[in-house]
Amino acid sequence: MNTPTTSKADKADQAAQPAQPPQPTQAGPARKPPHPLPGILRTGARRAAFEIRGYFRAGDTVFFTFLFPVMMLVIFSAAFSSQGNIGTAADGSGGVSIATYYMTGMLAAGMLLSGTQGLGIDIAVEKSEGTLARLGASPLSPVSYFIGKFGQVLVTGTVQAALILLVARFAFGVELPSEPGRWLTFAWVFLLGTAVAALLGVALSAVPRTGKSATAVVLPPVLILQFISGVYLQFSMLPEWLQNIASVFPLRWMAQGMRAAFLPEVFATAEPAGEWGLGLVCAVLVGWLIAGVALSALTFRWSRRS
Repeated sequence: MNTPTTSKADKADQAAQPAQPPQPTQAGPARKPPHPLPGILRTGARRAAFEIRGYFRAGDTVFFTFLFPVMMLVIFSAAFSSQGNIGTAADGSGGVSIATYYMTGMLAAGMLLSGTQGLGIDIAVEKSEGTLARLGASPLSPVSYFIGKFGQVLVTGTVQAALILLVARFAFGVELPSEPGRWLTFAWVFLLGTAVAALLGVALSAVPRTGKSATAVVLPPVLILQFISGVYLQFSMLPEWLQNIASVFPLRWMAQGMRAAFLPEVFATAEPAGEWGLGLVCAVLVGWLIAGVALSALTFRWSRRS
């Protein structure tokens, strides 16, 4: 019986052919390991880390937005400590220390400085220098860009608030509340206020014509709002017409929310409505949050229009 033989030519042809890849099994194609975050969120988180590093490397930014409320708390608490406590007409307990009262104002001011002043100047400078135009021409999503900016404001604002509380507690003996409800009030006022301040910073960044004029344009309204919103002066001491103007803007309500979180209940009688009115505080801040989103969407551009 003859058996088929393989010629030398056939063996050469088989050796010249490339090896065939292994066939996939019936179990299905191999799955790629999922990323812990979607692409936009992952890029936004990296952008936030980049923004935080840049924030703390800028000495003027750290001084005028991060440390400024802490310094003002120290100055006011030390300068007016000899005048005794701040009380109300209905308060028979002797009121609270100067440091306690100014701590609430500095917490509210910190949100405004980190969000509105910080982002307003930072984005205006980036736009003037052409950084935003380059980012707009890159694959970076606008959502990732704003996640980075808002993430930086949230992280630095949280560290700033913690520093203010620590200085007030250990340098001036301020008694912090022990009730969980008061800390819950602080948390939602802080988160809402920080979001509103950041969005207003984005909208305000469209006003300066150049990066050099950004500080001159952004700083005055931020400073004026602090004086008429109960940050440096007791809100009840202001004339009614100034109180009405301040009530249009969110800082007045952010400061009132912080007073509700840290001052005794008797101080609610010094508010214009005779109560803390946390429901109204929440409603006003949510309204400004919606307005801030709309203003940011209408005014933000990667480059300035000529």
